[in-house]
Amino acid sequence: MTPLFRPRTAALFLGDLIFFIFSLWLSLLLRDMAMPSQQTFMAHIVPFSVLFIAWIVVFFVAGLYESRSIILARRALSATLLVAQTINIVIAALFFFFIPIFGIAPKTVLVIYLIVSFIFILLWRAILFPALGLQRKENALVIGSGTEVDELAAALVDARNAPARVAVVVDPAGGALATRVADVVAELHPRFIIANFNDAHVAAAFPEMYRYLASGIIFFDFAQVYEDVFGRVPLSLIDSAWLARNVSRSAHVLYDPLKRAIDIVCGFILGVISLIFYPFIILAIKLDDGGPIFISQERVGKSGRLFRIRKFRSMSGNDSGVYGASGSTKLVVTPVGRILRTSRLDELPQLWDVVTGRLSFIGPRPELPSLVEIYEKEIPFYMVRHLIKPGLSGSAQLYYHGDPHHAADIASTKMKLSYDLFYLKHRSLTLDLSIGIKTIRRLLVRSNA
Repeated sequence: MTPLFRPRTAALFLGDLIFFIFSLWLSLLLRDMAMPSQQTFMAHIVPFSVLFIAWIVVFFVAGLYESRSIILARRALSATLLVAQTINIVIAALFFFFIPIFGIAPKTVLVIYLIVSFIFILLWRAILFPALGLQRKENALVIGSGTEVDELAAALVDARNAPARVAVVVDPAGGALATRVADVVAELHPRFIIANFNDAHVAAAFPEMYRYLASGIIFFDFAQVYEDVFGRVPLSLIDSAWLARNVSRSAHVLYDPLKRAIDIVCGFILGVISLIFYPFIILAIKLDDGGPIFISQERVGKSGRLFRIRKFRSMSGNDSGVYGASGSTKLVVTPVGRILRTSRLDELPQLWDVVTGRLSFIGPRPELPSLVEIYEKEIPFYMVRHLIKPGLSGSAQLYYHGDPHHAADIASTKMKLSYDLFYLKHRSLTLDLSIGIKTIRRLLVRSNA
């Protein structure tokens, strides 16, 4: 995260902590219908202080401190908060059950706290936080050109909570860049300059521009701000040098085995639990059209190796990804299949692929070989996404909703690739947990992430 957003993140953190404490006090008041005594409050605040730390971590991995959440003010804030606080209450219940050393069993308080804390945290983030004045927009000068520059400028102009308003966009290739920037600075007095410092024109002009640092102007790299705002990589900047700097297997020597261990343990537990649903799903499919229960398809996995996945059948057949001259499937989604897809119950058999290591919980979704063959020819560096193991869920599945689904589409696949490259660059256990929580939220409330 760039420094542009850190003061606002710190303010959110402190506000969350204050309202955690206030919600506990109010929950005790509502439970007893009387002002809680100092002794009662202290008996609860000590163990709850431990929980507050865990709850802040849940907020963090749920993405509630991400720049995208702050800037774009997605309408899913209430849904994210509700899921995060529900997880927090479950953590608290387990905490007091397994660690009963504090002498309290606040069952009623936890139920009240879930409601109270949700209301006040939502009030804080949606109304009080914007009223602090940290949302005041200041002028920004963007040095760049192209679709992605226009996209970032539009987002910062339209977003209610953005800290910067793009006052002007300067094309670096227009000649006399330093002089043109000086004219804009003199006229508009921008607080920020956002530029692609890998651009040869910007690099050549920067020796004349760095003096603006003394006047308080802050410089930001365009690619970093773009990633902060959108959670994806600007594809126009992807080249061999970018890959050399940002994609490395050796940098994840601890992360990879830990992730694999989590996949095995969680995949096995969830796989066993999922067996409960199998009879009901099988019966529903048979009653629907009497066709096969499972389908099996080849997909492209890590290092380009082919493997087969099994899913509960959700369409009228299995074309195995061979779409013919039309480029799209002629199959249709069945009524039961629509329910299975919406709930993602059709993918339950893939939990065993996670256990065996063909899939991971989090990663780029595996694509059909026939489509990969097309995309590899049409999209530069497409095969980079195969450097890591594919997953059941990922950034593209959460944030991009233009997936062509059983058809070849170059434009939408480029967009998906920008999310996959962001994950490839930033992958970590924290990011995996964040994607996992958002996936659960999306399944529960059927909202966009």
